[in-house]
Order: sequence, then C-alpha cells, then structure tokens
Amino acid sequence: MPSSSSNSDFLQQWQYALAPYNLGYKLKLASQLMYRDFLERLEPHGLTPFHYLVLCCLWEEDGLSTTGIADKLKQLGATLTGVVDRMEDRKLVQRERDRDDRRIVRIWLTDEGKRLMKVLPPIGAQTIEKATKNIPEADQEAVLKILDQIVQNLAE
Repeated sequence: MPSSSSNSDFLQQWQYALAPYNLGYKLKLASQLMYRDFLERLEPHGLTPFHYLVLCCLWEEDGLSTTGIADKLKQLGATLTGVVDRMEDRKLVQRERDRDDRRIVRIWLTDEGKRLMKVLPPIGAQTIEKATKNIPEADQEAVLKILDQIVQNLAE
C-alpha cells in the first residue's frame, strides 16, 4: 500500500487539475451561482435564464429560425424547441413558417416579448454587477477574453 506521503506528493503535482482547485470546477461553481441569482431575479416574471437568452437573440435579430437561435447559443435544437414552446404558451414569441422555404420555422417576438426588452436587461445587469463587485473593469474584460478563448479551444 502506497504511503500517504507518496500520494500527497503525487497529487501535489496535479493540484491544478483537482477539484475544488481546477478551472473547470470554478467555472461550474461560478456559473451555478450566477444562474441561481439570475433565476431568483427572473422569478417574478415567470422566466428562466434560458428564456432570457432566447429573448436576447431575438431582440438583436427578430425572426431567427430555431436553428439560428441554437447556433447563436450553441444549443441542441431539441432543448430549444421545448423552451420556445413554453415561450409561445406565455405569448412571448410566435412561430411562423418562412415564406421562401416552408421547412424553416422563424421565431418572432410578440408585443410582450418586445416589452421585456426594456425590463429584463437591467435585471441581468444586477446579477453581473453582484458577481463582479470589487473586480476592476480591466480584469472583467480580460476574463471575458480568456473565456472566449477557452470556448474556442474546446469547440475545435
């Protein structure tokens, strides 16, 4: 049986790869905490962070196809379909067949979905401000660049 000292020495060299010290664990924890905070803030509106992500895509470009939204969010279509179903039930969006290609279904904001553009971004900003409190803006920008590079590295 290996000694506890040799185990400790072995693990010491891999400290950066072990939970709770590694990057993946810390990203997951930060993501869960931000998600929970944002979910609580969205609760009075009966929305989830995923609803917000879809709305953000449509606020930037209304009438995207389901595939277009999934591509922007790097999500699987089946997951997105259920979310859009619930958003349609809530009268936030409506589906419409593309006039030129009937195979394509486009998602359009309703008046209520458009109205939320003035309401929800400030709520999202509250979560971001809470998460980044006491972190200089330059560091926040650096973290975003690093995260973009991590996503690019792992998407290859």
